[in-house]
Amino acid sequence: MTKKFYFIALPLFALCAATQIKAINYIGKSFDSIAQHFKEDNAWGLHITLDLQECDAELIRNADAIKKYIIQLCDLIEMKRFGDPRIVHFGEDLRVAGYSMVQLIETSLISGHFANETNTAYIDVFSCKLYDPYIVAEFTKKFFKAKSYKINIMFRK
Repeated sequence: MTKKFYFIALPLFALCAATQIKAINYIGKSFDSIAQHFKEDNAWGLHITLDLQECDAELIRNADAIKKYIIQLCDLIEMKRFGDPRIVHFGEDLRVAGYSMVQLIETSLISGHFANETNTAYIDVFSCKLYDPYIVAEFTKKFFKAKSYKINIMFRK
């Protein structure tokens, strides 16, 4: 007897309604304001996503530079690294080929992907320990010599 598995796709609005996602935009607020909301909302974690444009091509194609970035970022925001970072270059499709990285931290993880074709970087920092998202964003922009970035700041519950 063979078993059949079915995948059921729910529209995004149904998923949001089912999980009661509360979207609040914290962009542009001070770190003090973010910290206050974090405590008042009894957030479990802070999750930011960074999209960086026009990064230095040599830096995002260099595994040693990416490792150095991870170590310096963890030191800067006082996150305890758990093991060594994992940095892998892959991608048959040139549009998305590049390095991906992940660093486990005691309070969750830091991950990212660097797209060679567009010289863009996509970084996520998720931690149940509060940190300043603007320090992360500015450090990352400076490290990879990006021209600009977009940040999203979310509380996880």
